[in-house]
Amino acid sequence: MTEARVLIVDDEPQIQRFLKVALAAAGYGVLTADSGSAALRQVANAAPDIILLDLGLPDMDGKDVLRSIRQFSKAPVIVVSARDREGEKIEALDLGADDYVEKPFAIGELMARLRAALRHAAKDAKPPTRVEIDGLVIDIGKRLVSRDGRAIKLTPKEFDLLALLAKFVGRVVTHRQVLAAIWGPAHVDDTQYLRVFIGQLRAKIARDPTEPSVIKTEPGVGYRLVEGE
Repeated sequence: MTEARVLIVDDEPQIQRFLKVALAAAGYGVLTADSGSAALRQVANAAPDIILLDLGLPDMDGKDVLRSIRQFSKAPVIVVSARDREGEKIEALDLGADDYVEKPFAIGELMARLRAALRHAAKDAKPPTRVEIDGLVIDIGKRLVSRDGRAIKLTPKEFDLLALLAKFVGRVVTHRQVLAAIWGPAHVDDTQYLRVFIGQLRAKIARDPTEPSVIKTEPGVGYRLVEGE
């Protein structure tokens, strides 16, 4: 089986060298680009399986690179950037990034995110209809939810919210993406309302309501339905 090819888009030579060694040691094929224009050429000509994209590039903003990539490629993109402003993360995710990791990062975390993104990409051709996490079963097709074999009663909106997170299990879904999908474009700024709704949903689906662990908050960005290793 051929290992996935990873495109590293970063203009810092030391970061490129570090990632090339780590990825090659893990069995991945490695491509590199040190500018936005070079990255777009690599994506068009080499069709990498996944892209690690820095936002701070010398010739163009990484978000513009991402916007261009999404016009012709569905390859998963993980933003790896020193920019820690919430607005930057949210915009990148809304533009089609699959995940983000802040610099400086732990290589173990980056590798885990990379593996997860590749798994999700393999499944995207057939969205999940049933998700199981630690005894919680979400049957999207039948609109049923249970915990350890016992049915959980959700309101229609609560189920729609949980089903949306389940369709993107393991990935961040931004506040705007959730609000637009469940309540419509007119409600994309109602984050406080969404926070209350998430709290109600967590209380119903958690094994221990005092320690909700299934839906993870990405502060200021959105939510992620966690998945077991």
